[in-house]
Amino acid sequence: MITTALKEKIVQAIAENRQNYRYDTHHAKSLGINGAQYNRVMKGERDGVLSDAKWISIARKLQVQLRDEAPWVTVETETFQYIYSQLTACQTRSLSAILCDRAGIGKTHTAKVYVSKNKNAVYIDCSQVKTKQKLIRKIAQEFGITYTGRYAEVYEDLVYYLKQLETPLVILDEAGDLEYHAFLELKSLWNATEYVCGWYMMGADGLQAKIDRNKGIKKVGYVEIFDRYGSKYSRVSPPSDKEAIEAFLLSQIAQVSQANGSTISPAQMYANTAGSLRKVRTEIEKQRLQQLNDGK
Repeated sequence: MITTALKEKIVQAIAENRQNYRYDTHHAKSLGINGAQYNRVMKGERDGVLSDAKWISIARKLQVQLRDEAPWVTVETETFQYIYSQLTACQTRSLSAILCDRAGIGKTHTAKVYVSKNKNAVYIDCSQVKTKQKLIRKIAQEFGITYTGRYAEVYEDLVYYLKQLETPLVILDEAGDLEYHAFLELKSLWNATEYVCGWYMMGADGLQAKIDRNKGIKKVGYVEIFDRYGSKYSRVSPPSDKEAIEAFLLSQIAQVSQANGSTISPAQMYANTAGSLRKVRTEIEKQRLQQLNDGK
C-alpha cells in the first residue's frame, strides 16, 4: 500500500520533472498516465486516481526513494565529469558519440542525472526495448508524444517532433543489446534528424566488439552507424594498464564511499566490490540497513 506521505514525495518529483517538458500532456504520456489523471494528481487528488503499481512505476522512473532513508549522494567522479561534458556537447551542438567502457564505473547513473537536469533529453535502457518497434515507441513515450497505434505513424510523429524541439538529446544505454533491425532503424532516425538532434550511445566493452565484428564482416548498416556516431569510441577508464585501472577505480570508490558515509575503508570496499560502483551502492545500502537495525 502506497502511503499518502509517499505519494506526496512522488508528486513533488513529478513537479520538479515537469520543467523538462513543453506541455502537461507530453509530461503525462512520459509517465504513462493520461492527461485527466495528471491534472487530478497535480491539483491535489491522491486516492483513487492511480493504482499502487502506477505510483511505483512513476517513483522508479523519477528515482524517488520508497524507503525513509538517507538519500544517495551523487559524486562528480572522473567518469561523471567526462560523460556529463560529452552529453552537454552532444545536446547543445546536435552531435553524436559512442562511449564504450567497463561496467560499474557510473555511466548509467551519470546519464540519468543528466536527463533529470536538462530539458529535452531522454534516457533509454536498450536492454528493455531490444526490438525496432519497442525502441522507437519508447523514445516517443519518453518525449511525451503518442507511442501507441500504427508504427509508421509513431515513427513519423517522432521525427516531426524532434525537428521542432530545441536541441533534443537521446541517450541509448546498453546499446549492445539492441537487435539488428533496431540498429538499422537508429541509422534511419539519425538520417531524418541530422543536425537537429544529439545522440549518445553507451555500453560496456561488448558494444565495441559487436560493432567492430559486424563492420568486419561488412554487415549492412554498421559502418554507416559508426560513421554517424563519430567514427571513434570514447572511454574514460584506462584501457589496459592494471595498476592504472586499479588506481582509477579506487579513486572513484573513495569519493563515493566518503560522500555516502561508508563504514569501511576504500581499500576494503574495493576488495568487496571489484571496483564496481553499482556494487559499492549495494554495500553501502547494506551498511545503512545494519545501522538502522542496530539502532532499534
